[in-house]
Amino acid sequence: MRRTVFDAEHRAFRAAMRAFIEAEVVPSFGKWYDNGLVPREFYYRLGELGILGMEVPVEYGGSGLDSLRYRAVLTEEIARAAVSFGGARAHVSRCLPLITDLATAEQRQRWLPGFVTGETMFALAVAEPGTGTEPSDMRTTAPLSLDGTEYLLNGSKTFVVGGVHADRVIVVARTAAPNSEDPTYGLSLLVVDAAAPGYRVGRALDTLGRKVSGTAELTFTDVRVPVTDRLGDAHRGDAHLAAQLPRERLTIAVGAHAQAGAAVRFAHRFTAERTAFTHSVAGFQNTKFELAACRAEVDALEAVVDRALAAHDRGDLTPADAASAKMFCTESAGRVIDRCLQLHGGVGYLADSPIARLYADHRIDRILGGTSEVLRTTIAADMGL
Repeated sequence: MRRTVFDAEHRAFRAAMRAFIEAEVVPSFGKWYDNGLVPREFYYRLGELGILGMEVPVEYGGSGLDSLRYRAVLTEEIARAAVSFGGARAHVSRCLPLITDLATAEQRQRWLPGFVTGETMFALAVAEPGTGTEPSDMRTTAPLSLDGTEYLLNGSKTFVVGGVHADRVIVVARTAAPNSEDPTYGLSLLVVDAAAPGYRVGRALDTLGRKVSGTAELTFTDVRVPVTDRLGDAHRGDAHLAAQLPRERLTIAVGAHAQAGAAVRFAHRFTAERTAFTHSVAGFQNTKFELAACRAEVDALEAVVDRALAAHDRGDLTPADAASAKMFCTESAGRVIDRCLQLHGGVGYLADSPIARLYADHRIDRILGGTSEVLRTTIAADMGL
C-alpha cells in the first residue's frame, strides 16, 4: 500500500539522506563501531547538512519544520543501513523539544545557533546510579546560592547518551525538598557547561547495543551553574520532562518500525543469496512463511506509526495514544527482528552483522521512554481501569 503520510518533498529528502548515508556513513561505520564512538567532526557534518536543525526556528539557523515526518524519514534511512548517528539522536529528539518549549529568548539566542551547527552538542542526564529515574530518590543536588545568582551542583548521573561528546548537558537536579502532596516537586533542569570546573566525564559505558552513542557517566563536584542557565520553572523539572513523553514515545515507535522493516529487508536479501541442501534458503516454505508473517507485522507497525505521526502534526496525539504506539511497535519489532535473525542462522549471531546490530540496538527501546510495563499502566488508566 502506498504511504500517504509522506509527500514528494519527503521522498526527495529520503533520496538525499540515503545517498549521504551510503557515501559517508556506511564506509566508516565499521571503524566507528570498533572504536565505540563516532568522531566529533561527524556532528559538524550533520550541522552542515541541516540535519541537526530541521526543527529549530529559522531565526536561529534552522529550517523551522513543525513536523516530525522528515525526522521519521531520516530514522528509516539510518535503520535501513543498520548504522547510527551516535549522540545526535539524543541531541535532537530529547534535548531540542525541552529547549524549544522552555528556553527564554535569551537562552535560545545563546544555545540554538551552536545546536544547529554541531558546535554545541547537548545531552540529557536524568538517571542516577542505583536509583534510576525515580524522582523521589534522586540525590543530585543543586541548592540556590544566598544571593540567588547560581546553583551549586553536586552528584552523579549515568546512562547519559551522548555524554562523551556533550558540550552542554541538561541535568535533572534537586533544587528543593519534595513535599508530601507532590513527591516530584523540587527537581529543576539545569543546562550545565561541560567546561565548568568540577564537571567530569566518567567512564564510557559498554552497552549491549548502540555502541557508538557515546553513553557515559557524569559527576559534578561543586559545579557552579548560573541561574540564567536553568531551563523552565524552578522545582518543576519532572513535570517538564513528563510533558515531552508523548513525543519521545512516538520517536521510539518510529525507530522500532524502521528497524523491523530493515530486519525484513536484510533477511529477505540474505535468504535469497544463501543456499542450503543445494537450494536457496528463500525457496523453503518455512522461510517464505516466516518472511510473510514478518512483513505483515511491519505493515501493521507502519499503520500505527503513520497514524501517530499524523496525530502529532495535528496536535492531538494523547499520552495514551503515544504509550500504545510505543508499546505495540517496540514489542512487535522485537519479535520481527528476532525471527529475521533466526533466518540468518549462525551469521546472524556475528556481532558485526547488520541484523545483529539491529537486534542489540533495538532491545533498549522496550525500556527507554517508559518500560512496556509502565506503558500498560498508562493505557489501562486511560481506559478507566
